[in-house]
Amino acid sequence: MVQRVSRAEVRVGERVTGTIGAGLLVLVGAHRDDTAHDVAWLADKLVNLRIFEDDQGLMNRSILETGGGMLIVSQFTLLGDCRKGRRPSWSTAAQPEAAKKLYLDLVATVDRRGIRTATGEFQAMMAVDLVNDGPVTILLDSQKTF
Repeated sequence: MVQRVSRAEVRVGERVTGTIGAGLLVLVGAHRDDTAHDVAWLADKLVNLRIFEDDQGLMNRSILETGGGMLIVSQFTLLGDCRKGRRPSWSTAAQPEAAKKLYLDLVATVDRRGIRTATGEFQAMMAVDLVNDGPVTILLDSQKTF
């Protein structure tokens, strides 16, 4: 899930682990079938997604063009399947070791593209504070590319 923000930060307890000004807050859930290909697809999509306004007020600019930051937070609960019963099932979520590798690879890939990145802490209880800009919220799924 991608949110265009004016600012965002994530805390573990009283400690701030990541903070950005204007840019993107990205909540990332890793599916058990995700691979390096999904990481590359998502990183490319995130840095090139044209959801920032140009001089005419149209969503025509990417984070590469605005110079904003990206706060990337692991969020396995995004994989919660609520179709049956009343309790979400996370059976499609990647195992923690695999999910952590995919998450860290995504952060590194975005960082190599020249975007200032900040992060949460994998498997920690985190509090995310944000100010939506718009609001603009977009769902991206590397398994649904066509």
